[in-house]
Amino acid sequence: MNKINALFANRGDRKLLSLYFCAGCPTIDCTTEVIKTLERRGIDLIEVGIPFSDPMADGPVIQDAATKALRNGMSLRRLFEQLDSIKDEVKIPLVLMGYLNPIMHFGIEAFCKRCVECGVSGAIIPDLPFKDYMEQVKPVADRYDLRIIMLITPETSEERIRFIDEHTDGFIYMVSSAAITGAQKSFDEAKQEYFRRIHAMNLRNPRMIGFGISNKQTLESSQQNAAGAIIGSKFVTLLNESKNADEALDKLFNALKN
Repeated sequence: MNKINALFANRGDRKLLSLYFCAGCPTIDCTTEVIKTLERRGIDLIEVGIPFSDPMADGPVIQDAATKALRNGMSLRRLFEQLDSIKDEVKIPLVLMGYLNPIMHFGIEAFCKRCVECGVSGAIIPDLPFKDYMEQVKPVADRYDLRIIMLITPETSEERIRFIDEHTDGFIYMVSSAAITGAQKSFDEAKQEYFRRIHAMNLRNPRMIGFGISNKQTLESSQQNAAGAIIGSKFVTLLNESKNADEALDKLFNALKN
């Protein structure tokens, strides 16, 4: 069974926590150590960012991390080489998150093949049109048992959400707002209503809520209406400041208590 499906099937009532960081930042060789540290500290799922020069959905924190990673020499090919070195050690699901351009340049078939070879269970491609997903990407990904995770926002129609739910597997990435990534202090009533509305749809796929989670209020709001939460910008900031994944996690866990 794909590790993503196994994670959600076996979680019981436990709320999951997924963290995002950008491969190659703060240093070119930090990727494998960050992943091993996050697993050791109890993180359930890890999203590894593929740095790209024009990350349109990302706020300044992740944009800056991508820029640093590219300057450090990180590439998709190098990332796969790094992941190869720990594929037999890491047991939790790894999901690559990146934009379509580098993946298309690498080749869809080659990308899916290398993902599976180095222990990656899924991919999130924010700018992948759903039509292209259905016609070009899904048939290849299904052949390699790779989960392509799709995003929904407060503006996504119920019809489209149900269509996504029908034609994807793993989980649905529920973006808290239509804005770019970035930590927020609270989720207003409009976002809370959006969470409740999607929860009431009783979708087939579990949902993870991301964008803006950085403290106790935003974490609990997400966990109440989904299988778990995804934290990106807050952890990336702390990792860049400390240059040490353990220290960054200590500070993150402390922030999530307040």
